[in-house]
Amino acid sequence: MKLSVVILNYNVQYFLESCLKSVQKAIDGIEAEIIVVDNNSSDRSCDMVKTHFPDVVLIENKENSGFSKGNNIGVSQAKGEYLCILNPDTIVAEDTFKILLEFANGIENLGVLGCRLVDGTGHFLPESKRNIPKPNVALKKLLGKPQSYYATQIGEEAIGEVPIFVGAFMILKKEVYKEVGGFDEDYFMYGEDVDLSYKVLKAGYDNYYNGNTTIIHYKGESTLKDLNYAKRFYGAMQIFYKKHFKSNFIFNSLVWLGIRGAYLMRSEPIVAKNRIDSYTLVSKDIPRGLKEALNKPITQVISIDTVEEYTEIIFDAEFVTYKSIIEHISNPEINNKAFFKILPKNANFIIGSNSSKNRGEVIHFKKRLIEETTID
Repeated sequence: MKLSVVILNYNVQYFLESCLKSVQKAIDGIEAEIIVVDNNSSDRSCDMVKTHFPDVVLIENKENSGFSKGNNIGVSQAKGEYLCILNPDTIVAEDTFKILLEFANGIENLGVLGCRLVDGTGHFLPESKRNIPKPNVALKKLLGKPQSYYATQIGEEAIGEVPIFVGAFMILKKEVYKEVGGFDEDYFMYGEDVDLSYKVLKAGYDNYYNGNTTIIHYKGESTLKDLNYAKRFYGAMQIFYKKHFKSNFIFNSLVWLGIRGAYLMRSEPIVAKNRIDSYTLVSKDIPRGLKEALNKPITQVISIDTVEEYTEIIFDAEFVTYKSIIEHISNPEINNKAFFKILPKNANFIIGSNSSKNRGEVIHFKKRLIEETTID
């Protein structure tokens, strides 16, 4: 088997469903499997997978074992030569895996492979490619000066060696993953992707970024306001430095003080309310019940020619390819004016996120229900 896609899920049923539908299209023609590891979700995630995706390997953990352990459990069941570690709040293009696997086959000594990520508004996520967070670099990042933290030496759509990738999307050979011990389970959540990328580098492999394909990572960060999130995030950084950069008492004290100071000085993100006056649905028709659920003017089109401000564009994934959706929302002429949702195939909901610092939104039609889903 060529590829195992491992998705760790926790209470994001609708984002998982949307993600799985895109992954199914992306593995068409590839000898591949999809493994979903559920960390004891309290929603209907597992029932949804069993009902709508019977070919997906579902592992139901009886506790929330964290990101590292959950993914390691999934990888232990994987049969593929390559692994893709994938977040459930992502959308991949139909040719994402084909492009990256072809590229991977041509690179000797390949470690971790990443690609271009955009958020739900279509804007590039700089954590798609990062430098090694050495203490001076990370402290600058924590204090609001992230220029050297991100790998700006490589362009968004370029190809080149980059040290560190985000755990929302990474491809590597299973044998490399196992050689370095997989994700370090000392990390419950946050920091484990930096650690894995760095361990692969230290093992002598070359990590690569390929900007020739783009995926969506909704990446809601509302949990930044939560005390437990902050403790885990900065605690993860302390674990990383203790493992990889420990030198002496003075050095360790400076790192600890810097991390602690950044934690104490953190501020809640200021998020403006998103004004939406109307909707544009890119589809062959308007599903019954959608107008009533939105309760605002909706126009049906088969292509996007012009975009008005304060419009939310809804892409019908049965009518428009995921690659085309990603290309549209990544277009500055569109994403500087509009917001976006996706209507998955055979679904009675639209889904998206109008800010990388907001909770993702799921709007059901036929039932007049709007709910928010936390994304990590």
